[in-house]
Parts: sequence; structure tokens; C-alpha cells
Amino acid sequence: MSQSTPGTDLTAEQIRETVEQILAAGTLPPIVQAGHPALRQRAAAFDGQLSGELLTRLVNLMREVMHQAPGVGLAAPQLGIPLQLAVLEDQFDVDPEAAALRNRSPLEFLAIVNPRYAPLGPGLASFYEGCLSLNGLQAVVARHEHVLLEFQTPDGAAAQREFSGWQARIVQHETDHLNGVLYVDRAQLRSLSSNAEYAAHWAEPGISRAQHGLGFDAGPAGISNA
Repeated sequence: MSQSTPGTDLTAEQIRETVEQILAAGTLPPIVQAGHPALRQRAAAFDGQLSGELLTRLVNLMREVMHQAPGVGLAAPQLGIPLQLAVLEDQFDVDPEAAALRNRSPLEFLAIVNPRYAPLGPGLASFYEGCLSLNGLQAVVARHEHVLLEFQTPDGAAAQREFSGWQARIVQHETDHLNGVLYVDRAQLRSLSSNAEYAAHWAEPGISRAQHGLGFDAGPAGISNA
């Protein structure tokens, strides 16, 4: 995370009012796109800004937005809510070859509050990655293959859990969102592709053809670890 990343300037009351307005709308809120200030600020640590009932409703709404998108994760800042909260779930059927190469297995629904991750070992994996807040684009990102996530559950219990493979990628991507980090900050920018061009030229389980065709390496890029 860049040390210059500003924290949110919204007060606890303003955060609560933002959540109440979104929940009162009666429709699914839009996912904000790159350029929205909430995506480039450190979200506020959750410390009771929302009642238990409001938090539960927000988690349920975020899950619904994630499913509708569809995606495998959604962070509160992606709804314009600068709060350290994200939801994760990966139940998609994927090609067996791709699943094996990417170490991708189903991830049951999980809501995480105030998360922090740390790498477990030096291993990195590089694959194309996208984001619901950068519609229509993908780029190759090197991520830790194994991480330890420390977080709180929505009911306030402290928890920690190890993740590997694609699950670890999802955890890192969503936790980064809460610190004002987008995947393009870590990406090999020469790999950046529209979804259409990716589908036309580089859609395969690995990235070797894209590396050769676009001229990038598979190592880490961009900013330091969160």
C-alpha cells in the first residue's frame, strides 16, 4: 500500500447515512468505477459505525450485488462506502484445465471485516485478473500463492484463515480495495487488455502466449504489499 494513500474523510455519521441511503433506495446500487474517491482512500476500520442490523443488511446487499455483477468478491468502497468490509464467494463452474493450473476451487460465502493479509512463503502466481470497478479490462497480476488472512466476522469475532491459489488471489484483491489499491497498481501494464481483445487473443489457462505477444514478464510490479 502506498504511504501517501489518504484515509477517508467521511465521519462515522456520514458513513452510516450513506449506508442508510443505499439500503433505503430499494434497488441494487451501482458499482462505482475507477476515479471514484472511495476507491483511492483507505476505508475506515469498522468500530461500530453501523448497528448489527444495518451491518447484516449491508452484507446481504453486497452479496446480492456481487452475484448480479457477477463477480467473486465485492468491497464496500465499490459501493461508495468507505468501510473495511468485503464479501467473497466463488461458486462458478470453470474449465477443469484452467482450474487446475490456477489452483481454483470453490469458495464458500465469507464476509470479512477489518482484514489484513500476510504472505505464507515466497511463492507467486501470475494470471489475468479483472475488477468490477474497472469494467471491460483485464491485466496480469502477480499475487502471493498462499496468504494468512486476519479479520473479524460481522458479529465481531476475531478470526484467521489460510488461503491458497485463486482463493488467495480473491482475498488479496478485495483486501487491497479497502486500502485504496486497485489491481492495476500491481499489474504488468503491457498485459492490459480489453475483455474483447483478451477473448480474441489471450484466453487460455496460463499467460505464456500473452507474455510473448504483448512483451511483459510475469514478476511482481507496482506498489509494495498491503
